[in-house]
Amino acid sequence: MDTDVIVVGAGPTGLMLAGELRLAGARVIVLDQLSEPTRQSRGLGFTARAVETFDQRGLLADFEGLETSPVGHFGGILFDYTVLDDCHFGARGVPQSETEAVLGQWANGLGADIRRGWKVRGLVDDGAAVTVTTWSDGRETALRADYVVGCDGGQSAVRKLAGFEFPGTPATRAMYLADIVGCDIRPRPFGERLPGGMVMAMALGPTVDRVVVCELGAPVAERGIEVSFTELAASWERITGESIAHGRAEWASSFSDATRQVTEYRRGRVLLAGDAAHIHLPAGGQGLSTGVQDAANLGWKLGAVVRGVAEPDLLDTYHDERHPVGARLLDNTRVQGMLYITGAEADPVRELFTELIGYDEVKRHLAGTVSGLDITYPSAPGSHPLTGSRLPPRRLRTAMGTTTTELLHPARGLLLDLGTEDLLGKVAAPWRDRVRFVGAEWAERAGLDDVTALLVRPDGYIAWAAGADRDATTLTAALYRWFGTPTDPLAGPDIAVDPELAQ
Repeated sequence: MDTDVIVVGAGPTGLMLAGELRLAGARVIVLDQLSEPTRQSRGLGFTARAVETFDQRGLLADFEGLETSPVGHFGGILFDYTVLDDCHFGARGVPQSETEAVLGQWANGLGADIRRGWKVRGLVDDGAAVTVTTWSDGRETALRADYVVGCDGGQSAVRKLAGFEFPGTPATRAMYLADIVGCDIRPRPFGERLPGGMVMAMALGPTVDRVVVCELGAPVAERGIEVSFTELAASWERITGESIAHGRAEWASSFSDATRQVTEYRRGRVLLAGDAAHIHLPAGGQGLSTGVQDAANLGWKLGAVVRGVAEPDLLDTYHDERHPVGARLLDNTRVQGMLYITGAEADPVRELFTELIGYDEVKRHLAGTVSGLDITYPSAPGSHPLTGSRLPPRRLRTAMGTTTTELLHPARGLLLDLGTEDLLGKVAAPWRDRVRFVGAEWAERAGLDDVTALLVRPDGYIAWAAGADRDATTLTAALYRWFGTPTDPLAGPDIAVDPELAQ
């Protein structure tokens, strides 16, 4: 084997996955066909749940001047996200190039082997390993790994070579995107609909404006097409009556509202994450954010499998947990596209949405959907309502003082005991190479009043929780389910576990 895992694609999803794999103890090679990172930053921020994902690895401080916004939108209809506790729309004004730089430096510092200018041309999964054929510097090279993960975007070579099905709806609208210098453009940060189409504009700096143009009746292609600044400026003028032809574009691109998702996130030893698994209309930074969370969900599981401390069927939970999240993402972006870029025929729907968003319950639902804060995973074993949800950020009283978020930095499992007995630490002792035991008290416990213990996965989701009833049997089942067979089963108490609970 050349490595444990080959990750194809050095965008935010691929780099996040590389870092997670290294923290899990896996060797990883990242291949990207570009010889250097692109300067094009289609994304300009990320959602609240992505903020939490970066924070749990100690990365937020690396984003200079990061700001979150309490106000967001759904399909261009504004509302206040603070209707949810601890909620915000997400980070704003962060170019995707900065996100890639932060994640690239992090993954590289952890020992990921990032190779640029390597194009994937072939892929064979023989059941025992995967061989990837690449082209770099005028020569062909074959690399072999236990697993391959395609993080190579909407036109994923890995997805095509591995034969994943990619059903969905074709494009109905084409849009142009560019960063323009030398124009005085009136801001339209949430879009402006006019008889000829929809335009957006926002200042990225004192001299640079980001513009999006969607002209009704423009030619549609599912795949992004080459677009010149001349074409974009002409389309802008036809819609708005304003000329921006005297400016210039730092870069220009196009995209569409094509919406597709693979039927399975794993085929044998090949997996997909991010845009390689799902494409949709960009809306509120959800694409980048969902890809980063795909990586956080997959990384620790794949790392455990290649290290031999978990069975390969743990990888099936990646599809089970993330495919529904991707499907819901596609649904909400299709609705947002209808609100954003359709003509006057959708005005009654927009008026109804504007009316409904005045209700707090509707705000909570939409805020949770777009921010990602409503994501929960199937909860088993145990019956506590927190099981399957995300560990909220809270301050703790320990010998050194800390927060729940800081305890997740090493990307290990966490058994947080807020009681006074030491039984739970003994139960988890056989997994001490994978699960960190911490005894603490709440310094703040909003929403967690009855919680006396939590088992948390490396991705920050709660695998088991206890109130007054601290059931060691279901805790042991959860440890088996998520952290595999213990290295030294004799290190803890002898507790019988129902095999069905541990599956």
